[in-house]
Amino acid sequence: MTNNFVLWAAGITLGLASGLSLALDVQLAPDKESIQVKHQGKMFRVERNQDPTHVVDDSWAKTSRKCPPFCPQPMMVAPGVKTAGELEVFDFMENQINKGTGLLIDARIESWYLKGTIPGSINIPFTVFERKGTPELDKAMNLLGAKPRSNVGTVAATWDKTLKAVGVDTRKQGAWDFGEVKEVMFWCNGPWCGQSPHAIHALLDHGFPADKIHYYRGGMQMWEIMGLPVVTPEE
Repeated sequence: MTNNFVLWAAGITLGLASGLSLALDVQLAPDKESIQVKHQGKMFRVERNQDPTHVVDDSWAKTSRKCPPFCPQPMMVAPGVKTAGELEVFDFMENQINKGTGLLIDARIESWYLKGTIPGSINIPFTVFERKGTPELDKAMNLLGAKPRSNVGTVAATWDKTLKAVGVDTRKQGAWDFGEVKEVMFWCNGPWCGQSPHAIHALLDHGFPADKIHYYRGGMQMWEIMGLPVVTPEE
């Protein structure tokens, strides 16, 4: 047996072993082992924890939080807003986020965000959307693709609201033009967390079109329970 043959056989064996090691027992879906999502300018691999004995941290296993304020959130957070599960989040990552047409928004306050976030997310605390006429709101709206409208008087603003009330699909509402906004998906700490619902309702009050909004109700709690990766953001 020549040395070349031994090296070739060893290479085949290593190749097969390597190939087998790539197969994940715990997949994202029956036809999807993992995905790549753009996070802070780099591609990040999203796959589930492969340890069958892994359990979530106690903070995410907690069953009883004081209600209010930590009450179960509705499945439909607002008319026209689409509620998402994990599979829809994966699809949103691969399509809207990676193609630059959507934003995954961690609506929690910054202290929660800095502890760890879902890959591909940006942090816009829900309180930002509850304010009017602030630099923080202007910056957030710019990220979402909304354009400011100048010289919008009381008559024009009232007309905008009237058109919307009767079902006319106008993308101009009050101080903002929403004609070219991105799709947005909000999430927070879980089905008991009101931070992302608050952000959604505030954004709707500004006139943002409901059909451009998604709500990941499961949030961080379900993300952790599914054994999915969490990243610590760069400050």
